[in-house]
Amino acid sequence: MTEPCLDVAHLGHVELLTDRFDESLDFFTRVYGLKASLVEDGIAWLRAWDDYEYHTLKLTASDSTGVGHIGYRTSSPEALARRVAAIEASAYETLGWTEGDAGHGPSFRFRDPFGHIFELYWETTRYQPGPDDTPALKNMSSRFHAQGACPRRLDHLNLLAEDVTAFRDFMTTCLGARVTEQILLDNGRLGGCWFTINNKTYDLACTEEHGRGEARLHHVTYATDQREDILRAADIFLENGVHIETGPHKHAIQGTFFLYVWEPAGNRVELANAGARLILAPDWETVTWTETERRKGQAWGLKTIETFHTHGTPPARD
Repeated sequence: MTEPCLDVAHLGHVELLTDRFDESLDFFTRVYGLKASLVEDGIAWLRAWDDYEYHTLKLTASDSTGVGHIGYRTSSPEALARRVAAIEASAYETLGWTEGDAGHGPSFRFRDPFGHIFELYWETTRYQPGPDDTPALKNMSSRFHAQGACPRRLDHLNLLAEDVTAFRDFMTTCLGARVTEQILLDNGRLGGCWFTINNKTYDLACTEEHGRGEARLHHVTYATDQREDILRAADIFLENGVHIETGPHKHAIQGTFFLYVWEPAGNRVELANAGARLILAPDWETVTWTETERRKGQAWGLKTIETFHTHGTPPARD
């Protein structure tokens, strides 16, 4: 058995591109319920109320949509050096070091075979709450607030790739990720993989690209404490004219209770609740779902609608 690699600690942040910056910012703060750490020059560094880092979502004004980059924090400076050495020794494209960002120190960037940009960093800026945001409990990152859907923390994202097997090899080589669940299609291809680098059930998923795009995003997800938070959020989205794509239902894979919406620029955003499910077994064996099993749909709830399998950002080429 190969021992789990613990060089990478957790998913740190996602950069989301929007061609409707003001509307997207209003959605993520007033409606979705994230807090702004800093907004300047067409960039907003946002976080959920119990995210410990300065930001977990970087919203960037752009002429496009989709994901700008994905940031993971390593478990130590030495772990960062080990990962960089492994990536540089691989066949994957490296983009080199950056000076960092408002929320973290120097980062090493590299690219997957499908155009998505990743970065690894160690030095981070912890959020420091001011007098109006200091929590009653000192073990919380900031004060709970009831603004919008108010999720608790960043949970995961889902990327699209034409070859999920190739993406799996990228994740295991570069991040030392484990596959907790996967879909094996009748034609022998992998239709989807769910990856973890810690004890969460997953922090990144990759599913097969059904469009003709490159470096596309399926969705970004924040977690709530309980299912009732998601039911409340559905009413909030309804009252604010947000496009509710599908849900609330329960996924069969990973067992999450979910709700998917589109923010004003068209990026898909999810609220999810996985309960207390964790991967504690160090010798966890990947759960494989067949195409026949997946055709049965979700664990319960309505069958997933067609746009869930075709819509991604940026839009697919004609």
